[in-house]
Amino acid sequence: MKRYGSVIGVSEEGKAEYRKLHAAVWPGVLAKIADCNIRNYSIFLKEPENLLFAYFEYHGTDFDADMARMAADPETQRWWAINMPLQRPMETRKEGEWWADMAEIFHVD
Repeated sequence: MKRYGSVIGVSEEGKAEYRKLHAAVWPGVLAKIADCNIRNYSIFLKEPENLLFAYFEYHGTDFDADMARMAADPETQRWWAINMPLQRPMETRKEGEWWADMAEIFHVD
């Protein structure tokens, strides 16, 4: 298992809609997340900066293949099409990232 953390902004005008969407995530999207070996997935909001922090645990053996399968899923694509306009990617993110990856520097069980 590998832990992942990432960050992105959310627009002030889209914040309420983002909360509403994530209070009732579509069942097909949740199923695809599980199918792609992601567990213990959480998104946190930091206000007033309007930063979203995502945390999840990956339990598979081929992260890139699982993420490609998720990205190819039509329902996930529709979900992203609704959510992405509400998000504000970090200017400092790496090329190819939407959510900016974060390095884990501490963990204790």
